[in-house]
Amino acid sequence: MLEISGISHVYANGTRALDNVSLSIPRGMYGLLGPNGAGKSTLMRTIATLQTPTEGTIRFGDLDILATPEELRKKLGYLPQDFGVYPRVSAFDMLDHMAVLKGIANKGERKAVVETLLNQTNLWNHRSNFIAGFSGGMRQRFGIAQALIGNPELIIVDEPTAGLDPEERNRFLNLLAGISDNVVIILSTHIVDDVADLCPRMAVLAGGKVQLEGAPLDLIADTKGRIWKKTIARDELEAHQQQYQVISTRLFAGRTIIHILADNKPSGFDDVEAGLEDVYFTTLADLRRAA
Repeated sequence: MLEISGISHVYANGTRALDNVSLSIPRGMYGLLGPNGAGKSTLMRTIATLQTPTEGTIRFGDLDILATPEELRKKLGYLPQDFGVYPRVSAFDMLDHMAVLKGIANKGERKAVVETLLNQTNLWNHRSNFIAGFSGGMRQRFGIAQALIGNPELIIVDEPTAGLDPEERNRFLNLLAGISDNVVIILSTHIVDDVADLCPRMAVLAGGKVQLEGAPLDLIADTKGRIWKKTIARDELEAHQQQYQVISTRLFAGRTIIHILADNKPSGFDDVEAGLEDVYFTTLADLRRAA
């Protein structure tokens, strides 16, 4: 269990990136949703011991990770949003080097570890290729391979599917799901479908604060009978935004589909089976209205 208690972080310029964030994250996949600038990456770097918060505590099991960051690093696998690699190094050699850094000194043991990870991430046939030639999805799979060195107990992945095509995204998410049973995996993203597909628990972080937390199915159930949809002409959108609480809009076949939040079904609107996207957009709409 990862316990985050009262974490706040204020940068030197006065920006408050995190504001009293508290979460209990159990074993398995945990989704952290939020828009760009919500504070997700700051929280991930803080958990990964790459920066020290202004206040608060973080415990992983018996470890106080802010007091003993080196102990957490032995148990940590981390795939940051911007994962830098050495472009003129092969996948095999790079993983071998990282295994040395993780403390695997025996050459035979390292070889076995690297070969296992390359097979696990479907990169074995590309083991001798320079990482510079990898596609975006292959680089992300390589990032997960390096994060899995040393059998980590806590894995953090920050915006892992941004920019991936649908096939690579599915392959990457299946890989995460396959390793989630016995470890804590935090999936930090602004892509709602990633969390809906994988995570039995989640939180929404926005404005540096936890705005919502729980099981996706329970959060979706709470919106039942409160989300309605209507297809309108594009030039009707402004009038509907003035009359209703529009939480999302999207285009389909040149028409605009709006979802609104209302306790009773307005005239001209249809029922909609709400999803996690509606929960997310409702949370952000409530935050904007309160600002």
